[in-house]
Amino acid sequence: MTEARSAPTLPQMVLGRRLTALREAAGMSAAEAARTFRGTTSTVTRMEKAETRLNFAKVKILLEAYGVSQQEKEEFLELLVKADEPGWWQSFRDALPAWFGVHVSLETDATQIRSYEPAVVPGLLQTADYARAVLERGLQRIGPELLERRVDFRTRRQEILTRVSPAPPLLWAIMDETCLRRPVGNPDVMAAQLDHLLLMSSLPNVTLQVYLHSNGLHAAGFGPYTVFRFEIPELPDIVCIDILSGVIRRESRDEVSLFRQAFDQMAVAALSRAATRSFIADIRKELYP
Repeated sequence: MTEARSAPTLPQMVLGRRLTALREAAGMSAAEAARTFRGTTSTVTRMEKAETRLNFAKVKILLEAYGVSQQEKEEFLELLVKADEPGWWQSFRDALPAWFGVHVSLETDATQIRSYEPAVVPGLLQTADYARAVLERGLQRIGPELLERRVDFRTRRQEILTRVSPAPPLLWAIMDETCLRRPVGNPDVMAAQLDHLLLMSSLPNVTLQVYLHSNGLHAAGFGPYTVFRFEIPELPDIVCIDILSGVIRRESRDEVSLFRQAFDQMAVAALSRAATRSFIADIRKELYP
């Protein structure tokens, strides 16, 4: 029986990839690996994809079968114990869909986050009142207690931008002009949100750009997405594409390259960091004096 989990942490994903590399280096198929602990092929592949918990005893048997040195085996198992420690977001499992844990794990451990939003302010830059207004407009009707849990969770996510250790990620966000002009909540909520954008965009690790309506259509006009980059060699850049029912993850080098190209094109055409701050300040005066 495999042990399912709501969402893997990034270290678990990395160890799963390392297991795959070790198996392939040993010249073994997933089916052959499964026979070493009398398991099934699907158990091995799910462990490698971090879709199920990496069972300590089974991993130990696999490492021995792969001919891993004693030192490397001990190091791997030590990392496995640490990787099993729950992420901070798992205390919010009662308030969140299971798929979102992976997104937050990527967000927490990324060194660079590139985000494009066509309709609303990016979640990492939202005020609590703005986030509440966005969540209230969701198709799923939720009670006030669950709503506040989700608002609290969203604001907790933002702590990565101002943390001291490890170093905060570099956030590069591009928003369509619509995000600033579309009312979300009452005027006070919007005024405070615009002020917050000015504050957050002054952080050295945050680059915020606005793509103007007058620039016309662009390559990423289909919808919001985020590109994550990591320092870990086993992890390539990962794209998360927002859809109505959740998030689609893409890791293929060719696919990720397309999203990065679209982002780069938008960045060239969008207002500069300084011009964006001036534009937000002007909208604040124009719409919410």
